[in-house]
Amino acid sequence: MGVTTRPAGRGIGALSKRTGCNVETIRYYERIGLLPAAARSDGGHRLYGEAESRRLGFIRRTRELGFTLDQVRTLLKLVDGGRYTCAQVKRITVHHLDEVRRKVADLRKIERVLAEMAAQCDGGTVPKCPVIDALFDRVAR
Repeated sequence: MGVTTRPAGRGIGALSKRTGCNVETIRYYERIGLLPAAARSDGGHRLYGEAESRRLGFIRRTRELGFTLDQVRTLLKLVDGGRYTCAQVKRITVHHLDEVRRKVADLRKIERVLAEMAAQCDGGTVPKCPVIDALFDRVAR
């Protein structure tokens, strides 16, 4: 009877706990190719090593910073190819930063409009509300 070797690594639950990434999200990243297909135990359970843990950490950090999945994929392709330059990474990062700045500007406009609408409302108990009126007026314009 031969000795069966089992790939070294941690299961998906342990990887989830270590990285703070949801199990279903890990499976999704594997399904869309951001994470390579995991090695399997003799029982068919996914097993992840340190490389997968680091890669998942990278993906999680980029997503927390608002990078899109396509941007993450592009960054990973650069890293995987081993021929990336700092200039390439900077170009992607600056493009993302510009998008973030546009979103922040939009959020500030939304904040001003909501503050103006809320200031017009006295919080009374009658079914007449300047906020509702303003929302209907904005839609009609």
